[in-house]
Formats: sequence, structure tokens, C-alpha cells
Amino acid sequence: MSTPAPLRILEWNVAVYRRVWRSSLLTSFLQPILYLLAMGLGVGALVNRNTGSGHILGGVSYIAFVAPGLLATTAMMVGAIESLWPVYDALKWGRQYEAMSATPLEPGDIVAAHALWMLFRTGIAAATVAAVMALFPDVRSLGLIAAVPAAMLSGIAFAMPLGAWAITRDREMSFPLIQRFVIVPLFLFGGAFFPLSQLPLLIRYIGYSTPLWHGVQLCRSLTNGTSLSALAALGHIGYLVIWALAGGLLMRRFAKRRLFA
Repeated sequence: MSTPAPLRILEWNVAVYRRVWRSSLLTSFLQPILYLLAMGLGVGALVNRNTGSGHILGGVSYIAFVAPGLLATTAMMVGAIESLWPVYDALKWGRQYEAMSATPLEPGDIVAAHALWMLFRTGIAAATVAAVMALFPDVRSLGLIAAVPAAMLSGIAFAMPLGAWAITRDREMSFPLIQRFVIVPLFLFGGAFFPLSQLPLLIRYIGYSTPLWHGVQLCRSLTNGTSLSALAALGHIGYLVIWALAGGLLMRRFAKRRLFA
């Protein structure tokens, strides 16, 4: 009982995860391999033949450009999925949150535990992608170690706002729409597969405003060792932290209103 409450909830999540971690890890390992083979090597072979591609991609090969983006996009997708249906399940189907509200746990404990769990899940996913990236010489570097926490920060920047949304829902009808019209478009147009400078001005600045682009820039800079000033790096980190904190505060407020009123 002396263990902090959020860690006790995290322990429960880990106990549940122990039943499915093998299939989850296998998916996390195979998916980036397929993407890197198809996009990094397949499409990359065509892109690298273009004499102007080096300038557009910042002087790196296409696989070195794409691979760090997969770190951030994988963390985003894991954070999004784990903060929609699982949160709704704990609220409506399994009613774990209802059980927690009948104990001395506070709303902040539930939200903090969710944040820790998202860091755990996105960390595993990002570390798996980094291990796959290490198989490819163009992206094998010590910067991969630092890029994993950057990807985790990208994931939690999505996880907390979406967790706040999920905890307010009486039905899960909006979740597939979020996946289809928010997460998937960001995956494609968040700067992971091509520079946003190639897009029309309006779409470009929409991309710049999303947390994913900032996470991609951090992961790419750390992995490839490209120049990113300390001020720019702090700006990217600060932007992601703001999204995560704002989402956490909203989730705490909604959890208190719904479970502890």
C-alpha cells in the first residue's frame, strides 16, 4: 500500500498486457520491417535516382528520411488506439474506472496511471521500431537511443487528449472516425514520408500545427544527426509537452466529473 497509487494501476495494466505481449510485439516488429522494405528500399530506390532528391531530403537517403518518421508515427498510432477503445472499455464495458472510483484513488491517480501506461506502450513500440531500424546501415546510429524517448513524447501528446475525449463518450461511434479522418491522414501527411514543403501552403501549415510533425522532426534530427538548433529542439519538445499536459488536465477534469461527482 506504500506504492504510489498510479503505479498500482500501472501494475494492473502490465499484468493484463502479459497475456498478449507476444502478439503485440510481433506486430510491432513485422510492420516496420514491411514499411522500410517497401517504402525505404522500394520507393527509396526510385527517389534516390532523382538528382534533386538529396537537396529536398536534407542530404540523406530516402530510407534515412523515412525510417525516423516511422518511430513517431508508430508511437502516435499506438497512443491513439490505446487511448480510445481501452479507455472506453474501462469506463463502460469492463467498468474498471467505476471500481477505482469506489476506492481511495483520486481522478489524478487514474490519469497519471494512464500517462505512465501510454509511455510504457509507446516505449515498447518505439524501441521495437528502433531495433528494426538498426538492421539497416543508413539509419543505424547511436541517435536511435535518444530518438525512442522523442517518439514516446509524440505518442503521449496524442494519447492524453484522445483519452480525455474517450472518457466523455457514451458511445464509441466517433472512434473509427478519429482513426480514419485524423490519425490516418496525419500518418500520410505528417512529414514522415515527404517534406511538408512539397505541399500547398494551407495544408503545409496545418501539418506544422500537429504534434506529429514536431515528433518526426525530433526523431529525424536525433537519428540522422542533422542540424537542429537547441532552441528549435526545445520548441518541438515544448509543443509536445503542452499537448500532453493539456490532454491530461482535461482528462482529469472529465474523469472527476463523470466518476467522482
